[in-house]
Amino acid sequence: MQAEFSIRISGTSPVRPEFPPPSTGWIGVSMSRTCRSVRLLVWEAMVLASGRMALLRDRRQIVCQVQQIAMYVCHVALRMPMSTIGDACRRDRTTVRHACHITEDRRDDPHFDAFLASVERMALAAFGRWEGVAHD
Repeated sequence: MQAEFSIRISGTSPVRPEFPPPSTGWIGVSMSRTCRSVRLLVWEAMVLASGRMALLRDRRQIVCQVQQIAMYVCHVALRMPMSTIGDACRRDRTTVRHACHITEDRRDDPHFDAFLASVERMALAAFGRWEGVAHD
């Protein structure tokens, strides 16, 4: 009869399935990279929604709006903590909170709400949900 044994690689710890890894969204992707990817996703969606010429006129304002929307999507759709989003975007947690408030207030416009809902669906399709991570 063979004895049962297990092999443990040095430096690893057992995985606790009820908690996500501390620094990854899904396997091998850091939260920082996820935030940057969501920002690029929002930028491309804005280009498609408004046309490239509109983006070139007020580029600084558009960049600010893209950043705010990306922070909002990371927090609301992907359920990332505000402090983590702030670290990933090199901003303070209060800046993320302000961006979320601004974006939430803009949802009163039905066109913006439809745009934001589609961006949230794209982010969820690309990155999935952050189960087990509570909001700030």
